[in-house]
Amino acid sequence: MSNQSINLAEKLSAFNDLWSPKIVAAFNGHDVMVVKVNGEFNWHSHPDTDDLFLVLSGRLTIQMRDGDVVLGPGEMYVVPKGVEHCPRADEETHLVIIEPAGTPNTGNPETAAIKTKI
Repeated sequence: MSNQSINLAEKLSAFNDLWSPKIVAAFNGHDVMVVKVNGEFNWHSHPDTDDLFLVLSGRLTIQMRDGDVVLGPGEMYVVPKGVEHCPRADEETHLVIIEPAGTPNTGNPETAAIKTKI
């Protein structure tokens, strides 16, 4: 393990693609990722794991069948496992996502984005 901090702003400035999580750290079998989002993702669920969203900048709406959760900078929400959800951002929004390593971002390995480490 390195004794250097991780600058999330620097990591976010290293790429421009949307909805493509980048792994910045790992701990206890989990990936810590940064991601840029804009527009609407697809409806999906994760049958075996919760999904944590932490907004760094912008605004994120997590649409769920029983109501929406709106997050601004410094706010986070954990979508419980098995709950169908659809993240949406009306402007470019920067997030931290923490998931068990190998969790597909769509809930389906066949349609998931490839996660790369930066």
